[in-house]
Amino acid sequence: MGIDPGRLDGPIVGVASTWTGTMPCNANQRELADRVSDGVAAAGGVALGFNTIAVSDNQSQATPGMRASLISREVIADSIELMVHAHDFDALVCLVGCDKTVPAALMALARVDKPAVVLYSGPMRAGRLRGREISIQDVWEAVGAEERGLIPRAELDELERFACPGAGACAGHFTANTMAVALDCLGLTVLGDGLIPADELEAKGDAAARAGTVATTLAATSRTFLDRRALLNAMAGIAATGGSTNGILHLLAIAREAGVPLTLDELAEIGARTPVLASLAPSGRYMAEDLHRAGGTAVVIGELIRGGMFDGGAPTVTGRTLAEAIHDAPEPDGKVVFSVAQPFKATGALHALRGNLAPDGSLVKVSGSVRRRQRGPARVFDSEEACTAAVRAGVVREDDVLVVRYEGPAGGPGMREMLSVTASVVGAGLGESVALVTDGRFSGATRGLMVGHVAPEAARGGPLAIVRDGDPIVIDIDAGTLTLELEAEEIEARLAAWRSPALPYDRGVFARYRLLVGSASEGAVLREH
Repeated sequence: MGIDPGRLDGPIVGVASTWTGTMPCNANQRELADRVSDGVAAAGGVALGFNTIAVSDNQSQATPGMRASLISREVIADSIELMVHAHDFDALVCLVGCDKTVPAALMALARVDKPAVVLYSGPMRAGRLRGREISIQDVWEAVGAEERGLIPRAELDELERFACPGAGACAGHFTANTMAVALDCLGLTVLGDGLIPADELEAKGDAAARAGTVATTLAATSRTFLDRRALLNAMAGIAATGGSTNGILHLLAIAREAGVPLTLDELAEIGARTPVLASLAPSGRYMAEDLHRAGGTAVVIGELIRGGMFDGGAPTVTGRTLAEAIHDAPEPDGKVVFSVAQPFKATGALHALRGNLAPDGSLVKVSGSVRRRQRGPARVFDSEEACTAAVRAGVVREDDVLVVRYEGPAGGPGMREMLSVTASVVGAGLGESVALVTDGRFSGATRGLMVGHVAPEAARGGPLAIVRDGDPIVIDIDAGTLTLELEAEEIEARLAAWRSPALPYDRGVFARYRLLVGSASEGAVLREH
């Protein structure tokens, strides 16, 4: 392998890359892995690289392939854990990018508890078309508009060509960039390095070398940065930037792997009370590169500390506390990042809802909608495809509450994102009049009154399984409730009569996942017993 035996007395550092040639999200990671190795060598260590799989959420969106996305989180975590145990690395650097690679790496580090640094490989630049910034969100919403005849196909095709101009994760503050902010708040990365755009080759390469050097000399192990304080800080950062509901799902999973008691309600309570401080797409104006240009996560952390919503005494991999690390951060610019005193949105964006339709909880992000309450008749669909077809056919009406079930962790299996449905609703001009309730989940690019993660899920006999067309459903954000307006006796009778339908996949990884996966309300992690 060309390694000088005299160097083997130094630290052996595993370099876990999540590169694949199937997507732009992680396209720069081979080069970054080389720079990490340079940093390891400079600090007296030996770098040994390896790779994991990764699944593109956007390229699998609205297809059966999306079922692989959340499942891949477990496979990535397992592969990193296995490599650490097999090769007994002294430390790790994990290069992460697209949605599931960030939480997967953190889950693996929680299991193995080695010194480690995680480097996010960076956001994509926004696309630019006719003087405005665009992203993949615009493409998905244009698909819905084109299918309703609201825009010509040529306009959609043009949008596709310009929306994703290069390497990096989706440009908006969708799930991947949400988790990059969480990384900063956890202290497991060098603050500010993650949000350097993927195409800033020199700066990103320097960040990779820095990660390698820090990991080689780091004494503190991963769980130091994955305790309860750190996870609550990460939730505050997610909430303050208007981040994705997937952030809560992943923090619950990380907590479970780290042995940290943490509940859906505790995270959602932070999500509800924390004001939104950043105007980031999909609920605001700006992209991840703009957040970086405005000072990055450090500016947000500074405001949260000032407002008493963040524990600045938490450590970072550089040895400084987070309060020390953000000491030189600029003040909020009032465009991309706002102050706690004058926030972008005074009310929190992420809420848990409970009720007879979601006894174990559900999640809603309201920063993409002005509505706080909706009552309407259920329109029930047993798959994402059936619901999308109905929206695109124009048969969905104002005030409808779309119910998409059997798309949960076990039912899907894999808890697909419903971006094709939600984007079609918005593209059809129904974004402020139609709501959606599902045991699936949503892309970080979703906007509108969309309730996901309903638990228990339909495939495991949750009340969502017995909803019928026309049943009245009430979504009430302020009351924190999701209610099926039927008498308790009627609900009990329907549940007693319910039988599980035939579900796809009876063998292989999908079937194994269905048997082992737990509830979304607990992070959809695999059960060990």
